[in-house]
Amino acid sequence: MGLNLKPVESCELDLVSLGECMVRLSPPGTGRIEFANLMEVWVGGGEYNVAYALSRLGLRTGWVGGLVDNPVGKIILNHARSAGVDVSHVVTLPYDGVGREARIGLNFTEVGSGPRASVTLYDRGHSATSKMEPGQVDWKHLFQERGVRWLHTGGIFTCLSPTTRKLAAEALMAAHEAGTIVSYDLNFRSKLWSSKEAIETTRPLVQYIDCLIGNEEDFQAVLGYEVEGAEAGADLKSLPIENYKKMVRRVARDYPNLKVIGTTLREVYNAGSNGWSAILYASETDTFYQDQCPGTKQQLFVDPLTIEDRVGGGDGFASGFAFGFLSGARTMEKKPGKFSIAYGGEADYQTCVDLGTAHGAMLQSTRGDTSQITLPELERVATGGGARIIR
Repeated sequence: MGLNLKPVESCELDLVSLGECMVRLSPPGTGRIEFANLMEVWVGGGEYNVAYALSRLGLRTGWVGGLVDNPVGKIILNHARSAGVDVSHVVTLPYDGVGREARIGLNFTEVGSGPRASVTLYDRGHSATSKMEPGQVDWKHLFQERGVRWLHTGGIFTCLSPTTRKLAAEALMAAHEAGTIVSYDLNFRSKLWSSKEAIETTRPLVQYIDCLIGNEEDFQAVLGYEVEGAEAGADLKSLPIENYKKMVRRVARDYPNLKVIGTTLREVYNAGSNGWSAILYASETDTFYQDQCPGTKQQLFVDPLTIEDRVGGGDGFASGFAFGFLSGARTMEKKPGKFSIAYGGEADYQTCVDLGTAHGAMLQSTRGDTSQITLPELERVATGGGARIIR
């Protein structure tokens, strides 16, 4: 049971992500954008975040996206290179002096507090990534000559422009032809396209996808699947989970090529306190796996998760479970109450969902979109380790 991943030694890269990376500007702490006289500078983007996190966890990763040749573009390049992310296939456009032809997308994000939700304001029109076109990336060289075990992309990249929709299809087909595992995060963004556009664009792409990621709103808005008892836009606190599972099984039946379907389950009590868990569905065995402490039936995070910055939590889940499959992770018992993770061979689905849930939770404990988590920290939490001070 598991994904048919290419051997490590046959590829130069374990994972490549395709997507836009932006510069994020945030007031310190939980300050408001309109009253800010100082902004923190962060880097992030839905697909980019996965490659960056996996590089920090020790895998060989690359990122493909668009940049402008100016100092703001260099912020992103420097950030990627600092973690060892391969950027040799990035498409770089010349800077025209004002950003009329292409620019780096910005987002202004304020971190919520109590009943006040976090807010993201996009300023990403005419970005370099949205200007990318089919034929600009040598997929044959990347997937067949260099070799890539896993491609990750998603709806945020696909919806940026008519040309990125074509480029996403080109990349997915090239990866599928090369035998590279493909994961796709549905990630519906109503500010960037309509549900009708999303459905018309995405349905033809699913045949090339192995791992599909999304919550109930994503499946409704991007693929047109309704969840009984849940209205579009409702939070998962009111979602009947068993009905969600029925919907997932309908998706798997309609698209038998899908091997894994994953989602995070978030219950929002207030901006700084969320219920947090996740589910992975293995189509081969028609089995759902939900995060749990090893050796018990108790979820990893029973108490509400304290949130420092929730942006990127879903990407943290995606990168965590992808790490599990790519590294062949399996939870091992040393002695009662003491567990460790072994690597190599076929991954265990339970360990993969535990890694994904733990990584997503830990990512939300720090500021910024991208992971600051190390592998030992992740292993400790995924195997049920507590938050007692480490000396």
